[in-house]
Amino acid sequence: MAIVTTDASILRLLQLSSVSLPVGGYAFSQGMEYAIDKGWVKRKADVLDWVGLQMQQSVARVDLPVLRLCMLAAEQQNSVRLKELNDLVLACRETKELRLNDTAMGEALFRLMGSLDIKTPFERGEVMSFVPLFAIAAAHWTLKFDVAALGFSWSWLENQIAAATKLVPLGQTQAQELLGELQGDIHQAISLSLTIEEDRIGAGLPMIAIASAQHETQYSRLFRS
Repeated sequence: MAIVTTDASILRLLQLSSVSLPVGGYAFSQGMEYAIDKGWVKRKADVLDWVGLQMQQSVARVDLPVLRLCMLAAEQQNSVRLKELNDLVLACRETKELRLNDTAMGEALFRLMGSLDIKTPFERGEVMSFVPLFAIAAAHWTLKFDVAALGFSWSWLENQIAAATKLVPLGQTQAQELLGELQGDIHQAISLSLTIEEDRIGAGLPMIAIASAQHETQYSRLFRS
């Protein structure tokens, strides 16, 4: 995939996908902490499989297709459509924890967008997914979908590898190796997302859903639930 961008859009992309963006993605492991506690994920190769599978079967089939549709709706200033897509992506979150992950980040981004004078169709107190808000910000800064999707996917990946670095644990060198090895998965995920029609949006990863649900009551944990 050839991604063409300008200096200005690169800077906005970096701002949106930066780990310093105060939305709290680092606070969630999305079930990985339980998987590691139970010995399902033990080493670097297991992390590669765990994260790569989620990228291809969840991010590529839910988050990125919804992101694309939300960017179109934002460009058209279609508030009704944005709220419909918000409901769709939240309905795809299989556990209370995964939904909290999405909405907590959404609420944080909503507050940040207010301070940046980026308007949204949402009101304080509404249940908001991170995905449509990211799309609104990307559209506001006139990013193309492939550029926005690259930043969104990288941010998700970096948070997952950061969680694995603490939990497995991994060394910093191994973490960087994983980020390098999984970069190709990002391009594949973006390409796959372009083929997913709206009525085909959805994912089924039962072991990740089980891990996330069990993490909600895990006795000792580092990450939010």
